[in-house]
Amino acid sequence: MADEREVPGEVDSAVPNIARVYDYWLGGKDNYAADRALAEKLIAIAGEDGPNPRSGARENRAFMGRAVRLAARGGIRQFLDIGTGLPAMGNVHQVAREIAPEARVAYVDYDPVVCAHGRAMLADEGRVRMIEADVRDARGVLAHPDVTDLVDFSEPVAVMLVAVLHYLSDSDGPDEVVGAFRERMAPGSLLVLSHISTDPLPARVPRGAAQFAASTARQTPRPRERIERFFTGLDVLDPGVVSVPLWRPGTIVPPHADRFPVLAGVGAKR
Repeated sequence: MADEREVPGEVDSAVPNIARVYDYWLGGKDNYAADRALAEKLIAIAGEDGPNPRSGARENRAFMGRAVRLAARGGIRQFLDIGTGLPAMGNVHQVAREIAPEARVAYVDYDPVVCAHGRAMLADEGRVRMIEADVRDARGVLAHPDVTDLVDFSEPVAVMLVAVLHYLSDSDGPDEVVGAFRERMAPGSLLVLSHISTDPLPARVPRGAAQFAASTARQTPRPRERIERFFTGLDVLDPGVVSVPLWRPGTIVPPHADRFPVLAGVGAKR
């Protein structure tokens, strides 16, 4: 684990970091004791009679992969992935290039540690960039020179907002943020989105969200109808906004699939 190495001076390992918590759930090694403690506390809150955050993180990652393959098979060759998190297996560019080796990917995250990891991982990758920017400033992201140099917004693009919007409070204006991206998307583009929801487990999800108060980002779960509003003006593809394991699943569907508190959907712009 990361504790076994020297902690970089700019990293406060005593404060749980969302990207590192997620890394732990995915089986990664870039996490510290505080991250693991929060991750395990959230697993305990979930209990044993339903999905837990570890399985949720992995199902969310699998959803992202299925959505990227859908986009690539549909002819999309550029991806804007916002709130990337720490590098893990099955990154957007890796999945997209299984189908389209020429795919271009702009990764965006506001965490400088995440960006440092990303740049190191992508040092030898052409047509892929790691950009430090905050989704709350959507227009700043869209105007960033590294984004505009890689993404041609006159052509279809897949905008990935996977497990990021629930870290925006209502005062951050998430509808305006998503609206700015929808506005720039050319016809044929896709919005790929997942979000923690209060619907499947209304008692447990708020308890879990409260645990993030001492971390680097707070969580705002939202009900299904609120999440569906992010797709305003888009054609939501089948099967609609559903629990992540149920969005176009493969042959194996996990137990309690309809109770996963992460909802996902993909919207297409005409």
